[in-house]
Amino acid sequence: MHFPDELTPMEELLRGLDDLVSAGKIHHGALSNFPAWRVSRAVTLADLRNQAPIIGIQHEYSLVERTADREILPMAESLGLGAALWSPLGGGLLTGKYRSSAEGRLSDLGMVIHTESTDQKISVVDTVLAIAQETGVTPAQVAVAWVRERAARSVATLVPIIGPRNLSQLDSYLAALDVKLTDKQYTRLAEVSAVPLGAPHEGIGVSPDRLHGGAADRITAPVVPVA
Repeated sequence: MHFPDELTPMEELLRGLDDLVSAGKIHHGALSNFPAWRVSRAVTLADLRNQAPIIGIQHEYSLVERTADREILPMAESLGLGAALWSPLGGGLLTGKYRSSAEGRLSDLGMVIHTESTDQKISVVDTVLAIAQETGVTPAQVAVAWVRERAARSVATLVPIIGPRNLSQLDSYLAALDVKLTDKQYTRLAEVSAVPLGAPHEGIGVSPDRLHGGAADRITAPVVPVA
């Protein structure tokens, strides 16, 4: 994984990854926390130069951080890239623990990735807690189950990265594998956590029939094989 460095030309990064693959030090190259346009360019350049392909990306994604829905994940689906999604619990916010205590990242590291700093984040945590009570599982398991269901509905391979710091947290993560949200629960969480897609996506979204010559209901988006 390489983290974005605007000072390093993409051509140089790709050459380095290609050398590492050729030397047998890594199997594949992937990019972490790069904007969509740089990843797309990297994929294209590697293909044109017959270099080791870029096969995946890594990006933050959770119910409190879904901006990857704008460009990052659609790009992954279109180019057949896998995506490793870090911080599926929003730095612990989605467990609801910070409503009663600062213990966790806030006390141990002096920082958290997310806080209930907006009305939307408050609503997201409220909904996660409500669904956890309905299903009889923990809020953390609900949050991870939603990301897994989001992955199941994608043509790309989306894999949440877990970060347990003790055995209890690991057990909680693993138990999420057995949590199945209903369609209504998934939709409630998807709607409360949705981010504005911005232009041009929202403009396109309100008039698909006109843009497809009056036949939007007859068009199926192509499915790209996942790398």
